[in-house]
Amino acid sequence: MEQAILKTPLGFASIEGDEEGITSVSVSDRELTPTPVIPAVLQDAAYQLEEYFNGKRKTFSVGLNPQGSEFQQNVWKALLEIPYGETRSYLQISRQLGDEKAIRAIAGANAKNPIWIIVPCHRVIGSDGSLTGYAGGLWRKKWLLEHEDPPAQLTLF
Repeated sequence: MEQAILKTPLGFASIEGDEEGITSVSVSDRELTPTPVIPAVLQDAAYQLEEYFNGKRKTFSVGLNPQGSEFQQNVWKALLEIPYGETRSYLQISRQLGDEKAIRAIAGANAKNPIWIIVPCHRVIGSDGSLTGYAGGLWRKKWLLEHEDPPAQLTLF
């Protein structure tokens, strides 16, 4: 398993994975030393994350290999279907997966998403539009949603 540390606008990101795909992307508030030479199996993910933060990427095309239960895997796949700049509620995800009563279980699987940003758990909000819990902190969730859907530039004329 290879690892790389990147400095991002939201803290230091740790990417882990191997030739089978990315297993983890997490963020830390702690000051970490960025990896000077990114391992080959992580270079594409690091590059795509950099493009995302620079506003040049809206979708990711890296191989993923998150570890979790079958239910968690299904939730994470549903998250991958949420387009850039859009959000879904936990209720909408539960309906998509065919069990409207699974909202709490879906929220739990969402919270255990091991691949920050690439599997966009930040795009899931409360049915009332509220920014519900986020493992990386609500300020990060707000930043990510605003990054993906910035306010329109108003013109004077």
